[in-house]
Amino acid sequence: MTATGLPTILKTRLLVGYLGERAQHAWWPTAFYEASSRLFLEPVFSRTSRLAQYHGVLEAARRLHDEHLSVGRYHLFRLPEEVEQDLHNLVQRPEADEFALQEMRSKDDALGSLKDLAGAVSVTSVGPTAIGNIGDLDSPNTVQAIAAAYLSAFSQDDKTYPYLVG
Repeated sequence: MTATGLPTILKTRLLVGYLGERAQHAWWPTAFYEASSRLFLEPVFSRTSRLAQYHGVLEAARRLHDEHLSVGRYHLFRLPEEVEQDLHNLVQRPEADEFALQEMRSKDDALGSLKDLAGAVSVTSVGPTAIGNIGDLDSPNTVQAIAAAYLSAFSQDDKTYPYLVG
């Protein structure tokens, strides 16, 4: 995995994680990115509240996707272990906090950012959708297709589970 592709994957993961929460599209019943969650998390995770938010949403999204996909499929919230470790390290950097504060202020801001990540790619799908091979995760086209699938689903009030085969 190249260092240039990781930030894009993380941005996509953060945006979809935020948009899937109950206050936005209610794909999973969490509220980790609501302002009130910081008040709850900071006393317990004083130095790592952002990381706790990230992992809370990650686990909720992972469970939902795993329920709809076959074992052995990779998806935005379940990637190979080395990629997961790199993303964990990346989310702890100050740039990730800045992105979360700027791009995830509102549902509309997050949808706009997801649209930017999707670019000109259009993927309209409902339910499980094969996007490609996990070896193509480095390709900008793969991440754009994933972002486009989620953008389409959020815009049409549907659910999609784009996945990559191993």
